[in-house]
Amino acid sequence: MNETGQERNSVSYSFHAAVVPSLLQILNGSLAWLAKAEIHAAENGISEEEMMGARLAEDMFPFNRQVRGFAMHAQGGIEGAIKGVFSPDMSPPPATFAGLKARVGSAASFLAGLDPAEVNELVGKPMRFVFGETDLPFTADNFLLSFSQPNFYFHVTTSYAILRGMGVEIGKMDYLANLRTGTPQQPFSLASAPEV
Repeated sequence: MNETGQERNSVSYSFHAAVVPSLLQILNGSLAWLAKAEIHAAENGISEEEMMGARLAEDMFPFNRQVRGFAMHAQGGIEGAIKGVFSPDMSPPPATFAGLKARVGSAASFLAGLDPAEVNELVGKPMRFVFGETDLPFTADNFLLSFSQPNFYFHVTTSYAILRGMGVEIGKMDYLANLRTGTPQQPFSLASAPEV
């Protein structure tokens, strides 16, 4: 009850609903801004190599590694939680926009195909993060919520910021993409969304 004696609404939310739709929202939005970045590069005589290697700072990963990073944390984080062990993908990142879009599309397809019950069963499941000499124990839900999900948003935001720094005309609504508001009968339209 709240301070006025009225019952509060309790919310029951599945782990799948708390994690997967938001990852998909941003992944699908990133496909659109990757397409805009490719057009921007072509129209402004910027090579793919220059775009792939762009960085916010010298000690940060380049653009293509940032994109690979968020795709990895979306798909690989959940795959690792299911398998019981996560190790970062250390393969070379894609060197083209087509490769980046394929990698992000693969992550989105993987998430869209997940069985919600399988994701919900991850809560409390033991797993490990293994990288070199590091071997950290987690529960799958704590790993996804305290490690993979924050890393996902870090790499997405950094990728977005690199593109803005390269002059790509994208804004907050490109980042947010398809907001999940309204009802199934009356979906929200981005055209009516205010810029805040």
